[in-house]
Amino acid sequence: MSGLDIYLIRPTRYDEEGYPIQWMRTHIPSNSLACVYGIAQDCADRKILGEDVQINLHAMDDYNTPVVPEKIIKQVKKSGNKALICMVGVQTNQFPRSVDLSRPFLDAGIPVCIGGFHVSGCLSMLKEMPADIVEAQELGISFFAGEAEERRFDQVVIDAYNGELKSLYDFSKDTPSMENTPAPILPIEEISKTFGTYSSFDLGRGCPFDCSFCTIINVQGRKSRFRTADDLEAIIRQNHAIGVNRFFLTDDNFARNKNWKQFTDRMIKLRKEGIPLELLIQVDTLCHKIDGFIEACVAAGTGKVFVGLENINSDSLELVGKRQNRIEDYREMLLAWKRHPVFVICGYILGFPTDTKESILQDVETIKRYLPIDGLSFSFLTPLPGSMDHKKMYEAGEWLDPDMNRYNLFNRVSHHPVMSDKEWEDAFREAHLSFFSWEHMNTIFKRMVALRSNKKYATIFYLLGMKEFTGVDAISPLEGGVLRRRMRRQRRPGFKIESPFVFYPKFFWRELKVNTTIIINFVRLWRMMRKAWTDPARYDYMDDAITSVDNLDADELISKVRTTEYAEKRRKRNSDKTAQTAAE
Repeated sequence: MSGLDIYLIRPTRYDEEGYPIQWMRTHIPSNSLACVYGIAQDCADRKILGEDVQINLHAMDDYNTPVVPEKIIKQVKKSGNKALICMVGVQTNQFPRSVDLSRPFLDAGIPVCIGGFHVSGCLSMLKEMPADIVEAQELGISFFAGEAEERRFDQVVIDAYNGELKSLYDFSKDTPSMENTPAPILPIEEISKTFGTYSSFDLGRGCPFDCSFCTIINVQGRKSRFRTADDLEAIIRQNHAIGVNRFFLTDDNFARNKNWKQFTDRMIKLRKEGIPLELLIQVDTLCHKIDGFIEACVAAGTGKVFVGLENINSDSLELVGKRQNRIEDYREMLLAWKRHPVFVICGYILGFPTDTKESILQDVETIKRYLPIDGLSFSFLTPLPGSMDHKKMYEAGEWLDPDMNRYNLFNRVSHHPVMSDKEWEDAFREAHLSFFSWEHMNTIFKRMVALRSNKKYATIFYLLGMKEFTGVDAISPLEGGVLRRRMRRQRRPGFKIESPFVFYPKFFWRELKVNTTIIINFVRLWRMMRKAWTDPARYDYMDDAITSVDNLDADELISKVRTTEYAEKRRKRNSDKTAQTAAE
């Protein structure tokens, strides 16, 4: 019986020294990998290549399973089957690595197809393709733009088997339905390589908002699409059958999912059956205004929530089209979550047009004092390919860092209209050090205890991870892991392959220092938590962040936030309009 071996690979990216970022255990698996694996499994189950052709699937996350093309090529030759290599869910910062991995496969005559946000974003927004994509096309790499549901992946599989893979499969203008599509699933062997045995799934795609820095609206569209409650139950039951009950719900904003009530009701029902669901979800700053939303999410198993805070200056947000975020809602929303044992992480972007180094650091101090946030993930305002910001800057010929590997939100890749490059980078570093200072982390523990939260270990591990990954390697906590790996011969092209006598001593010494620091900091955080937890007066602790919303008027909170020149002009314009209306 002939066969086709499909290797689904989620590539990593390179660190600053040119080595792939890889770990013994990662935090959370790729949802794109799970979605495409489910779709490919459906192709195999339906035997789309015929009854006599076996489709064999191999899922590999390069973050925790180093991809060695030479080994895969040997496996393919040994099997005697045909093969297809799919680079799945490739973000901009992962594109260079995906191309480098593709070259040996192409040289061996094995077809390669790359999909993901970088390819889809460039095709959907740019009149002409950037140099990196053109170069990849010239190598013979095929591209898949858009989403693979509704059996769109069938044609890729059929063409690869017949040796007729097209250079482009473009579905970027036609978003598919999510209802009754194959469930996102990964083999337990892959999921077990995550810390805590986490998997992921999505229940909705698309976003109705107009944030100029966002790629989602231009890749997944502004029209929201959803799975059904039956789809959700199938996903959970399939994962539960292999021992997986912890999930990252990757919807960019679950609060805007019109079926959230049906979904939470179904998850509550499954928990009552004995399935111990635990969720990490993403929401916006207005979710608390939806009647019963937070309570339902908590009852469904939500223990961690990520909020796209982005900035505390409404005028800065308005400049980039994020008009839905308002400072007066932030504190009320955060306290609504903190009434439950939920760990709250917020995303915060540095580098909006009105930002200065001084204003950024002042804003961070305001956040530390007035907002009950457990973890703050800082990022540079980054013109990602697929966003309107990137389109405008690219077509205007403004400077953009030509190295796509650096587009990970933790490196500066453009110039700021007010700050110098050094000021912007210093502001990022100092903001991170300020929030994750020992003094403020101690405050976070005191608030946790005073609010009767049981997230002791989550608080320790998240603070440790967010402090160390960003501080040491400019790595997002979501792409971090446990025990770093480095493969000497897999260094990025252009970097020298070091001698074993240089590489191994340097690697082991670096890891010894890094892990010793992590252990010391873990012990310090543990002692800090224990002190807060055993303090006889622990429930009497109170500060400006956790006092009742009624005791701190929104206007008072807004007054703590800096007033920008733009804000003054906006207020004057509104005042003039009011005066004109009154005169008329």
